[in-house]
This record gives sequence, C-alpha cells and structure tokens, in this order.
Amino acid sequence: MSALFEPFTLRDVTIPNRVWMAPMCQYSAAPEGPESGAPTDWHFAHYAARAAGGTGLIVVEATAVSPQGRISPYDLGLWNDTQTEALRRITRFLTAQGTVPAIQLAHAGRKASTERPWKGGAPVGPEGHGWLPVAPSPLPFDERHPVPDELTVDQIKEIVGEFAAAARRALAAGFEIVEIHGAHGYLINEFLSPHSNHRTDTYGGSHENRTRFALEVVDAVREVWPDDKPLFFRISATEWLENAGWTPDDTVRFAGELHAHGVDLLDVSTGGNAAGVRIPTQPGYQVPFAARVRKETPMPVAAVGLITEAEQAEKILANGEADAVLLGRELLRNPSWARHAARELGGEVHVPDQYHRSV
Repeated sequence: MSALFEPFTLRDVTIPNRVWMAPMCQYSAAPEGPESGAPTDWHFAHYAARAAGGTGLIVVEATAVSPQGRISPYDLGLWNDTQTEALRRITRFLTAQGTVPAIQLAHAGRKASTERPWKGGAPVGPEGHGWLPVAPSPLPFDERHPVPDELTVDQIKEIVGEFAAAARRALAAGFEIVEIHGAHGYLINEFLSPHSNHRTDTYGGSHENRTRFALEVVDAVREVWPDDKPLFFRISATEWLENAGWTPDDTVRFAGELHAHGVDLLDVSTGGNAAGVRIPTQPGYQVPFAARVRKETPMPVAAVGLITEAEQAEKILANGEADAVLLGRELLRNPSWARHAARELGGEVHVPDQYHRSV
C-alpha cells in the first residue's frame, strides 16, 4: 500500500490518509457586527470542496481566540456562540465525507490589524476596522507596523484563558483536533524568539522563560481538550537568521518539551518572525526540519512547504522524514489532489457517490 494512503491514528482519532490540508487564511469573514469572525458561504464551499476531493485531514485556517488576536479584521474567530454554530455546518460536512476536521487557534500579536493580502496587507487603524496590536515587547515587526503595546503579566494570563475558551468552543463546534499556532511571527512565536522577545521578567530571557507562555497555552488547552482527541502545535523551526533568533536546535529541544506536555504532533514550518530575510525556497525546502524533529525526539511530525507532486509526498513518508504531509497552495489549485494522487499511487480515498462517474 502507498504510505501516503495508510491511515494514521493519534489517541482515539484515526485519519484515513496522510494527505492533509494546511491552514490557510481566507480573510473572508465580516469585519464587525453580529457575524464578525463567523465563517461564510465562501468558507463552507472552500473546505467542502477539499473534503469531497479526498483530503484526510483539513486544518481550518488561523482562527483568532479574541478580536484583538485576528491577523486582519476579516479573520475567523472563536470567541462567541455565533461563530461556534456557524463552524458546526463545516464540521458536519467534513465528517460526512470521512475527513477529520481540525482547527488552528491563534493570536496574531504584533502582526495583527492588517489589511487583506490582495489589498496590500498593510497595517490598518480604526478607519479600517483596526486596532493597536499587542506583543511580548514594544518592537514593531517592520517599519510599516506600529509599535505594539507590551503585554502585562495579567494580560498574558488572560490570553492563556482565551485559548482555553476557544478550545472548548472548538469541541462544541465538532472539531476532532485542535492545533495551536506557534509559528510565522504571531504571538506565541514572538514569545519564543529572542529576536522579538526582549522581556526581563519570567516570560523573557532564558529558553525556559521564553517558552513559558507557549507551554501555559498548551497546558490550558490540554486541560479542556478531551484526552481521546489529539492536540497539534505549529512551529517555525528556524527564522532563517544567521546564528540568531529561534534555531533548529531550539525546535528539537522544545519538541520534546511539547510532547511531555501532551502535544501529539508537531506541524513544522519556518520563518515569519523576522522581516526581510532571504528564504531558500525550493520543493520540500522545510522537510529536513521536520525530519530532524522526527529522528531526534518522540514527537510525530507533519511536513509542509512546496510539496506538490504525489511521488514527492510518497517519498517523504517512505523515507521516514514525516508522518504526514500538509499541502497548502497545491490544494488551492486542485481541491481533488488526494484523489488524483491515489489514482497515481494505487491508493484509495473516499469518493462521494455523486462523483463516482469521475473515478
């Protein structure tokens, strides 16, 4: 059997194959009003198409734990009942197609309050439904971004509670897996990295202090998330800074700590916390970081980053470099990628009755 189409079980959840959809923001929710942060028909059609295409696991895009935690005013959120109810429509459909529904919980930190990418992605103020971002330290992401407010210890504790509350709502909305977003320069990543965390209290300085907030979030979410359901964590394994910032060695060390705190899989990405760095992108360029974590720790991993071909994905798994692959842009281009890959590799995926004539 193709390794790409073998089931994968974590705790009591079995994912039917190793073709997973990476979280990708759609920036398509209402920016304000009673429907703010709730998924729309666009979100339903977007995720439903990939489930009908045979994707084994779909990680719903970065979903903010508070209004202040959104990347843009148009992000999804999970801080009220309206959002919870609207997400149930998506999880019901995904589950009916045999796809495991997951959701990424996030806080954007100093990279919050920006315009949609196709509108330029620049920071927005109150005139654009925006707000002043918060961060571990009063350091802007780049020259375009405002200086964020430095979080107090009480505010940090409040955000930890917001992650836990969002996890409870994710369970009520029908999700089987929660992923904590600790990558790409958003709030948790900002705390992890000495590049963005210049605090001198118990949340800054040493590795132990810089990882404290992330582990508090993990513990708070794990406490309310059922023992039979998996918890993922997404990390930027490197910031692509020469001998600076958060490093691959830090990632390996932290992966073991996350595993000890109840994280079941590390979603390994890179970059996003340092502006203007050169990233040597090429097919599978982030896979070696996932492979190292898998080799040196007990943590299962998913690899991501310019994985586009069925044989390429199969080789990553067959070589033991990852336990699953997360596809991003390729699934935007081809919602039925999993079905096409199964045909190429001799695997099997769920095909809706209505699509059987296409097999």
